[in-house]
Amino acid sequence: MRYWLEKSVAALDSARSELAAGRYDFAVNRGYYACFYAASALFLQDGKTFAKHTGLRGALHRDLVKSGQLAPQWGRVFDRLFENRQRGDYLELYEFELSQVVSLLEGAEGFVGEIRRLLENA
Repeated sequence: MRYWLEKSVAALDSARSELAAGRYDFAVNRGYYACFYAASALFLQDGKTFAKHTGLRGALHRDLVKSGQLAPQWGRVFDRLFENRQRGDYLELYEFELSQVVSLLEGAEGFVGEIRRLLENA
């Protein structure tokens, strides 16, 4: 669990560096992975791991949002990061705007903070 939390913090640091360097697609990628790693840490606490990103995404909504453990806004933040990471990684000629990336990374930081809070209170 600690391993995934450390990776989450490192990914957020990397996202900030990529943003500062103007590499917006890489910043979004790292922001998404910060959330992915944090959520992985939370699920690992219950012995759950996922082979696919879509599996973790589904479990996040099914097990955390629907149960009320995680506010719906954080599910939407994860979805926005997931979808934008897909765009940045796989669509040719897709370019992010600075304001869009800043918003996505603010969401990532909030999401990671919320997951850490859940882990501390478990």
